Amino acid sequence: MFSMLNMKDRMPTEKEAMPGRQEVMQVSPSHYVNGNSIKPPFPSNMEMIMFGLGCFWGAERKFWQIPGVYSTAVGYAGGLTPNATYEEVCTGLTGHNEVVLVIYDSKQVDLSTLLKVFWESHNPTQGMRQGNDKGTQYRSGIYVFNEEQLNIATDSKQEYAAKLKQAGYGQITTEIMHAPEFYYAEDYHQQYLAKNPNGYCGLGGLGITY
Repeated sequence: MFSMLNMKDRMPTEKEAMPGRQEVMQVSPSHYVNGNSIKPPFPSNMEMIMFGLGCFWGAERKFWQIPGVYSTAVGYAGGLTPNATYEEVCTGLTGHNEVVLVIYDSKQVDLSTLLKVFWESHNPTQGMRQGNDKGTQYRSGIYVFNEEQLNIATDSKQEYAAKLKQAGYGQITTEIMHAPEFYYAEDYHQQYLAKNPNGYCGLGGLGITY
C-alpha cells in the first residue's frame, strides 16, 4: 500500500489521481469584503493572475487589501482532478495547488506590486510545503494569462533568487507557467479570514525585500 504522506510530497500520476466530477462548485458570486464579482465576466479593463503561496486563506487576504485589486477568489489549479473538493485536494491525489485568483486593474496597480506581495509573503524555497503545511497543495506557483506576465514573473524570480542566495537561502522552487484551469473552492473558503477574523493563517515571509 502507498503512503499517503509520500503521496503529498509528489505529483500524482494520471492513474493515481482522483476522477473528480463534471459538476462545478457552487459559490456566492459576490466578494464578501468589497461586493465585486468573483466570477466572470469581469470588467473589460481587468487582468487576471493566479498565485500559490501556501494556505489560500491568508494568501487571499494579502491580495484583496491591495488598492487596484478588483476582486479575489480561492480555488484549486495545476492538478489532474476536475472540480475537486477540499477533502480530495488534501489527500495529495488531485495534484492541485491552493491558489488565489487575483483580478486587478493594471492602470491602478502594476504586476510588480503584486509580485512584491507574493515573494515577500512566503518562503519560495520549500518545494511541496509552506512552513508546517506540507503537500502539493502548498507549493509556490505563479500562473499567468499572457506572455507579458510570464516575462515579468520570470524576471522577478531571477531577481529575488539572487537576493535569497546572497542571504544564504536555497534555490527558489516556484513554478511559473501559463494558467491551468481554475476550479473554485467551496464557498466557506472564499474570503475566509474576513468571515473568520481569528482563523488560521500560516503565511510568513523570509524578511527579504523584493
